[in-house]
Amino acid sequence: MKRVIYFLFACLSFTSCGMMDFVTRESQYAKMYEEKPVTLLVMPPINNSTNVEAKDLLYTSISRPLAEAGYYVISPLLAMDILKAESAYDSENFFDAPLTAFNNYFGADAVVFSIIDSWAKKGLGIQTKIRYVIKSVYTNEVLFDRSCDLYLDLSIDSGSGGALGALIDLAASAINTAATDHIIAARKANYYILRDIPRGKYSPDYMSDKDIIAEEKDVVTIVK
Repeated sequence: MKRVIYFLFACLSFTSCGMMDFVTRESQYAKMYEEKPVTLLVMPPINNSTNVEAKDLLYTSISRPLAEAGYYVISPLLAMDILKAESAYDSENFFDAPLTAFNNYFGADAVVFSIIDSWAKKGLGIQTKIRYVIKSVYTNEVLFDRSCDLYLDLSIDSGSGGALGALIDLAASAINTAATDHIIAARKANYYILRDIPRGKYSPDYMSDKDIIAEEKDVVTIVK
């Protein structure tokens, strides 16, 4: 009888521990659900990489996945004109500063910051490391924070086999890497980061996705 009791207790303990490993979106992004931001302002990326074009290239790719997640995103073209006119193009100057001015100027509920730590060709692929931080204009608190370290593998395997086949595949991979726009890697990183964001007001899943198991905050992946 004691063995049965110990076995049941062990099972319950194991189940409890296993359940503790799972975190829901509501728990991981509690502030996002509390504040319920509707309108987002996307700031120009903070570029810590050696790729001087990364900032402008990434900026063009951020709004779409946020809009698809149910948020109203202020037009990047409109925002850029105003930000430049107000000498607010360098986002790093505002990351730790009060953000209430962005509510006054744009009517934004939250500001989206992106940080590029890596964006370069590496081997036969492209290495991209990007972090997204969404902060409240009312409280300056972080509502959402995720990153993705993604390697876009552009190598080609024709299946030819042999030394000649390997040389052909190597040449084809090099051409493919040279011809592939870096923005493809960034868009894939965007997908991995923003697919876990709580859905906004204009999504059919708004406020009904709280119990979905949240993903890891820092994603590391290799994709083709």
